[in-house]
Amino acid sequence: MTRELKDPGDAPESVAAGGAHHRPHIGVQFIKFGIVGVSNTLLTFIVYTLLLKVFGVWYLAASAIGFVVGATNGFLLNRRWTFAGHVGDALTPVRWAVVQGCGLAINEGLLFVFVHDARLDKLLAQVFATAVVTVTTFLANRAWTFRMRPPDHPLRGRSPAADGEM
Repeated sequence: MTRELKDPGDAPESVAAGGAHHRPHIGVQFIKFGIVGVSNTLLTFIVYTLLLKVFGVWYLAASAIGFVVGATNGFLLNRRWTFAGHVGDALTPVRWAVVQGCGLAINEGLLFVFVHDARLDKLLAQVFATAVVTVTTFLANRAWTFRMRPPDHPLRGRSPAADGEM
């Protein structure tokens, strides 16, 4: 016999929260990541364009500064919304910084190649670099920064025989 739940508050925590290890569909997360990314991209491009066109800052420096501003915005929004069910710890911001640092390196490398080798306009080159970095940082953030379950304990899953406990 099952108990009928009249109020979601009556549900056991694991049911109400979707289970302890519920992981949202990658498509839903990618859409949320994309929405956050639009705000990041707008912010990044506003900063980049202002620094480049108004203040005459070197394009690679302007891109790096804009990237950091957008990445900070992205961390705050993604942590609260896109990856809301993540298992957070003190290292989450560090993992985010590592992923974003790699994203920045990829962005700067692609931007340089697109401008110097492909001879693209600096703003168009930034658009192409952003597309590549968006996909790579999403996958890295989903798998590592905002993982949905804690990592396995190093001793968990070992057989008693392997530990000499037989």
